[in-house]
Amino acid sequence: VLLQIFDAFKPRLHDSNSKVNQVALEAMHKMVPLLKDNLSPVINMLIPAIVDNNLNSKNPGIYAAATNVIQALCQHLDNSLLLQPFCTKAQFLSGKAKQDLTEKLA
Repeated sequence: VLLQIFDAFKPRLHDSNSKVNQVALEAMHKMVPLLKDNLSPVINMLIPAIVDNNLNSKNPGIYAAATNVIQALCQHLDNSLLLQPFCTKAQFLSGKAKQDLTEKLA
């Protein structure tokens, strides 16, 4: 069931409408503390959706919301769940997003 929910939710995390995108990121920020390690089956699909475009966004609201979600993931999930997806994303990112994710990995 969780997989079906996040399959439907994931496209909102990088919606072309910036308001939809930002609200989805803010909703994700609220969900992380509630779901915690139960997110493990969907974490490999969520990290790219959260990171791609959002951490390099010129929209300060989207960037802040994406940063908040990453911070919440680091606080509420077992770090071993995040290591591989963060490493994979950090290899292919550039700019501020690469710097932000590399700092989280460190």
